[in-house]
Amino acid sequence: MEATIQKWGNSNAVRLPKAILGTADLKENDKVQIAVRLGEIVVRKAPKTHKTWAERFAGYTGTYEAGEFDSSAVGEERFWENE
Repeated sequence: MEATIQKWGNSNAVRLPKAILGTADLKENDKVQIAVRLGEIVVRKAPKTHKTWAERFAGYTGTYEAGEFDSSAVGEERFWENE
């Protein structure tokens, strides 16, 4: 398949056909990594960096009990009304 590099603002762009995106498991707004290897441009899906709450707590088996929190001054803190 051929495509044409075209001006897009101050950059250049190549439109990727929907069939190509589907085959590469990519969709609109996906983050990608772009690299040059042996004179070829390689575009691949960027690894997922954001974890959902479910992913963050997967395997957590502990319990949580809320307790009191002491936020009183412990040193020479200055508060706005005292300055």
